[in-house]
Amino acid sequence: MTLEIGLTLGLLVAAIALFISNRFPPEVVALILLVTLLMGGLVSPEQGLKGFSNPAVVTIAGMFVLSEGLRRTGVIEQIVRLLERIGRRSLWLAMVLLLLGAAALSAFMNNTAVVALLIPVVLNLAQSANQSPSRWLIPLSYAAMFGGVCTLIGTSTNLLVSGVAEQRGLTPLGMFEFAPLGLIFTGVGMLYLLTIGMRLLPDRRAQADPAQAYQLGRYLMEVVVSEEAKSAGKPLMEADFVRELGVEVLDIWRNGIRLLPLPDRLIQAGDVLRVRCPLDKLEALQTRYGLTPLPAAQFHEEPEDYLLAEVVITPNASLIGKSLKQARFRNRFGATVLALRHRQETLLEQIAEVPLQAGDTLLIRAPRERLAEIAQNPDFLLISQRAFSPARTGQALLASAIMAGVIVVASLGWQPTAVAALAGALLMVLTRCLTPEEAVQAVDWRLMVMLGGMLALGTAMETTGAARWLTTQIMHTLGGLGPYVVLAALYLLTSLLTAVMSNNATAVLMAPLAIEVASTLGVDARPFLFAVAYAASSDFMTPVGYQTNTMVFGVGQYEFRDFLRVGAPLNLLFWLLASLLIPYFWKF
Repeated sequence: MTLEIGLTLGLLVAAIALFISNRFPPEVVALILLVTLLMGGLVSPEQGLKGFSNPAVVTIAGMFVLSEGLRRTGVIEQIVRLLERIGRRSLWLAMVLLLLGAAALSAFMNNTAVVALLIPVVLNLAQSANQSPSRWLIPLSYAAMFGGVCTLIGTSTNLLVSGVAEQRGLTPLGMFEFAPLGLIFTGVGMLYLLTIGMRLLPDRRAQADPAQAYQLGRYLMEVVVSEEAKSAGKPLMEADFVRELGVEVLDIWRNGIRLLPLPDRLIQAGDVLRVRCPLDKLEALQTRYGLTPLPAAQFHEEPEDYLLAEVVITPNASLIGKSLKQARFRNRFGATVLALRHRQETLLEQIAEVPLQAGDTLLIRAPRERLAEIAQNPDFLLISQRAFSPARTGQALLASAIMAGVIVVASLGWQPTAVAALAGALLMVLTRCLTPEEAVQAVDWRLMVMLGGMLALGTAMETTGAARWLTTQIMHTLGGLGPYVVLAALYLLTSLLTAVMSNNATAVLMAPLAIEVASTLGVDARPFLFAVAYAASSDFMTPVGYQTNTMVFGVGQYEFRDFLRVGAPLNLLFWLLASLLIPYFWKF
């Protein structure tokens, strides 16, 4: 083993450890790797930066814009309204059609966007039929993943594997080359969900009223500022009970008039404050701070222009890793966070310092007009009430035609997929299906940075000989068992890595290894590349391995073991199918 190989493999191990630990965001890990590779001379500047112009990265950016164009023009909304009409007659029929629709849409557009639009539909249908949403949200996520493995553009991992193959001088993966096995996966997966899976899913019924679901009655109260209170005459931000107890003031009533709780608002004796405060601090409010609690019967009515709503932090949100305090949430969004469902816990105290993660559910209180703004913000998914954005329905047919054109041009080979996707994205803007600002915001730039950095590591593994050395060690263990066993092992390893780290990072790391393994065995690399692509897009066992799982985790009030119980058999089933059928569709 040379020094260059040792350093590259060390960086590979460090990258996997950092991804699993979640100590840094994925894009930061990728940049750390890229800078280390460049400064260590393991790749040249040309090689290291080439990943940002990789056709797969360009195609993924274009597909983000195309998917946003379909969403903004109301294409999906029309399908959703049809499902809701069916749901009034038969919930089961509507849900089955919804899962099939999610799979079909995810084959051609970003599955995160599909799931985001369909989550409120599942919640509404389940509530109308008095069923638990937790029975259907995991199936929704899985169905979107099924559809993603049916086409080249169905998921970014497929595009990345194809991009790595093209970079190594191999033929890119075809647009519908995934379809035969992908459709088998979809059919088997749907059958599993609607039979065995339904018996394994939890039945956690959510309260229709968010305030009751989070037991806010124990934490929201109104108090009167007495003449003896030290806070009287001081700005709200300097009030002793705010600084020392962490009590949050939601409203101020003075002489029957409601005032906003601005930080510099002077508190006066006789003011009635609506506060969020744990019961164990109630006595201190009265004895030490001069605030007298009012009986519940004397509470002011909630202002009509204020609403309670639940929002989910989306997988690509800029708030991830920041606390509410660091994000200046109240000042920035005009909303107060009353409770936080963080992983498997519901937090009502000291939530301002908790770093937010994708999938966290926030119970917020906001003016109606600010809630409408929050619903349009890509950082949030509003789930407690229906909030479709005003769609440009007159351009829905045009947006659909542009998307269809991209698929036809790429499928027939008239233009490379990256060129077709870029042209389609440009047409979405030129035809005003999207504004330039919306197109820019649609792209997940953090993902673009991560992919560019990780592709540099893949290049280093090839140029330093690290991939070949690693392949040699694998062949010493499994090579004698033949390509069938090696392919099954490669799929299993990719699947396990995807369960604990980014699916895109897994695809970038495993695709070069798949090519080297095939070269060492003296067989075609295509079966091994498809094994990596399918496995990296099929993590059903954890809520963190795939973005759609993360999105439904908090909404469905799931526990980690729910995904393991329902998803582990499905992962095993897909592994067996892939091990048997990939060699049938792609010969060694």
